[in-house]
Amino acid sequence: MSTTAANARWVRWLWLAAGVIAADQISKAAIVSMLQEGDGRAVTGFFSLVLMYNTGAAFSFLASASGWQRWLLAGIAVVATIVIVGLLRRGGSALYCAGLALILGGALGNLYDRLALGKVVDFLLFHYAGWAYPAFNVADSAITVGAALVILDSFRRQRNDTAGAHRGIR
Repeated sequence: MSTTAANARWVRWLWLAAGVIAADQISKAAIVSMLQEGDGRAVTGFFSLVLMYNTGAAFSFLASASGWQRWLLAGIAVVATIVIVGLLRRGGSALYCAGLALILGGALGNLYDRLALGKVVDFLLFHYAGWAYPAFNVADSAITVGAALVILDSFRRQRNDTAGAHRGIR
């Protein structure tokens, strides 16, 4: 495969990541323009749009820290970006690369918030009968789906490796 073809293969995954970033930032801008912090709008009996800001990580982990977590979490996102781009350049199955691209887009979407606002905009809230899942956003969803795809791919590869070993193939 030529160098140009190899570059084109991994760069296409960057376009998926860019799409995630765009969808994340457009949706956050729409919510910020519609709602005040703490406000919500019921969409269904179990789903609402809310405007919440998270200075921490997932499930508001470190949210009550004094501000240093902003830079720690931003640093983790930068390191993750470098690692993920390296992994995308090495290639892999479409499932694996799509998962990495979703994680990359989600990480960069939330990194932008963290750097520009000092906190991440969350707005999707699922709830039922007094129970509520913590609010999240498009970037968080992409990270979750991407991680699931990478895990699924690892099971598929493991199964294929095991099947090949049983047939004497290495």
